[in-house]
Amino acid sequence: MSQFSQHSFANEKALIRVDFNVPLNDSYEITDDTRMRAAIPTIKKILADGGSVILMSHLGRPKDGPTEKYSLKHLVPHLQELLNTKGQPNVPVLFANDCIGEQAGLTANMLRPGEVLLLENLRFYKEEEKGDKAFAEKLSKLGDVYVNDAFGTAHRAHASTAVIAQFFPKDKRMFGLLMENEVNSAEKVLHQSQKPFTAIIGGAKVSDKILIIENLLERATDIIIGGGMAYTFIKATGGKIGNSLCEDDRLDTARELLQKAEAKGVRLHLPSDSTIADKFDANANDSTAPSNNIPDGWMGLDIAENACEQFTNVIHKSKTILWNGPMGVFEMAKFQHGTKAIAKAVAEATQKGAFSLVGGGDSVAAVNQFGYADKVSYVSTGGGALLEYFEGKELPGIAAVKA
Repeated sequence: MSQFSQHSFANEKALIRVDFNVPLNDSYEITDDTRMRAAIPTIKKILADGGSVILMSHLGRPKDGPTEKYSLKHLVPHLQELLNTKGQPNVPVLFANDCIGEQAGLTANMLRPGEVLLLENLRFYKEEEKGDKAFAEKLSKLGDVYVNDAFGTAHRAHASTAVIAQFFPKDKRMFGLLMENEVNSAEKVLHQSQKPFTAIIGGAKVSDKILIIENLLERATDIIIGGGMAYTFIKATGGKIGNSLCEDDRLDTARELLQKAEAKGVRLHLPSDSTIADKFDANANDSTAPSNNIPDGWMGLDIAENACEQFTNVIHKSKTILWNGPMGVFEMAKFQHGTKAIAKAVAEATQKGAFSLVGGGDSVAAVNQFGYADKVSYVSTGGGALLEYFEGKELPGIAAVKA
């Protein structure tokens, strides 16, 4: 594996796996370009070296081959805009209406230094998700160097992420700047964390987060549990949770995790009080109750004032912070206070010198929405990939480049 920043791409065609799986509205306009912006520094470094860039990505989950809705051609104007910042020469962005085959091959062949080619959606071929070797080899013929800059898909053993690297010599396969940052930030939290290390785990289901909590029990000093999953823990300890979300088949698991935490001396924090509602609705009647004594017919949809204070105190004392998952239904204005308070606390702790990593779709959406994205140490682009990394799994997209 070669180091990206040390490599000169002069006169080389760099084949980059990016994650341009961005949300589009009904008019095919991009509603959140975070993932595209994240790849720009890697592309610009290659162009500045005098190389050319061939981009491959998936978009959505097309079922049966090419569909207008999932075509990457919709991204070309915005990509052009992102690359052509003021004071820089115009970067031509070409588009190939296939990712393999004659047209893709010819266009890639004709590509000149300073030009960018975006290939059509990889998932228009079933072979991509199957990790097909022959398909990966066809893709590999388009470039001289392979750069994986798609952390968001690093946990998938797909042709363009895990199989393709073997067709490039070791000094011609590497991580891009985004991937390097993602891996370094995750390593910093998982293997080089300064104590106290607080993991803030939220979201709806305990079942989604069991493995990550178990792995963090080996490393964290404090684990804060918020969101819907907190009520499974609270019910498991004998609390009354009304109509709050609860996975009854996971009550034993929750008890086991609480016992393991105690045995390892890890402080597991549950919210002392909750903002409750009489229905799951933005306009529901709301009130506050102790999290372990929620009246029948009411449900916890956010952490309340005391819990915010309790969690903020823990966060402020931390030197390393991992945040994955919101504290409540922050999409509804009435129930966003807890998530907002946590975002603020993480930003304040970061300002005081803590290293903070925010990952997972909803947490990222929250720090962006509340204006704290530039006030934390690192915001990860990989939801599922980051989760699996923190569960202690080897990610195929990382292993393939390092092999």
